[in-house]
Amino acid sequence: MITKFKAIIVDDEKLARLDLRNVLSSFKDIEIIGEANNISSAEQMIHKLHPNLVFLDVQLRGESGFSLLDRIDFPQNSASSELDFVFVTAYDKYAFRAFDVNALDYLLKPVSPERIRQMIDKLNYRGVSKTNHTHRLNYDDVIFLLLNTKYSFLKISSIIAITSNADYTFIYTDDKTRAVTRKTMKEWENRLPEDHFCRIHRETIVNLSYLSNMESWLSESNKVFLDGFEEPFFISRRYAAKLKKKFV
Repeated sequence: MITKFKAIIVDDEKLARLDLRNVLSSFKDIEIIGEANNISSAEQMIHKLHPNLVFLDVQLRGESGFSLLDRIDFPQNSASSELDFVFVTAYDKYAFRAFDVNALDYLLKPVSPERIRQMIDKLNYRGVSKTNHTHRLNYDDVIFLLLNTKYSFLKISSIIAITSNADYTFIYTDDKTRAVTRKTMKEWENRLPEDHFCRIHRETIVNLSYLSNMESWLSESNKVFLDGFEEPFFISRRYAAKLKKKFV
């Protein structure tokens, strides 16, 4: 059986790491590939081992687990492009902040097998596994993924357009920036909210909220203008009918 999720545990207490590892050992979907007892070693481990799941204690000695999210940086050709965090703590007062940063889950110590099963179900539903990107995002969602050379938060509503280049895609956002990530157009098409986004070409997805004008060009194609872009995007005949249905 192939392990779906490779994880590391970040906790400054050795016994707490052992307890969590023991609970996780009965779940074959998750493989623990490393442990860290502080933010610096966790950062190095993520760069070296490229997990796709991090079990992170909120309170470490003199440090906050939240600070790790701002320190993750990968080379652009990294095989890992999406990372999920599960906060693990003895206190429930940090739950709202955890979900504000789009954490996958928030587990209270001692962690029960039932809660781990619920977390895995959520992980599968969200489609974090590379072979199952099926979860449809909402327009107001925020995702955490590798953009350029750094993991960052991305508001779905801020995306104006996405274009492709082989296995990479370029994301254009409303703050006039362009970022590259290792996601295919098919992955984006399967996950973006259908009411707001439409694929108009083999290499282009646009946010319909930013569509300002659509014109005929020659006699076989159309082009659309988006707010913030001087140059138009071309619509292939294959996708033209699909786009028109959005406005019927």
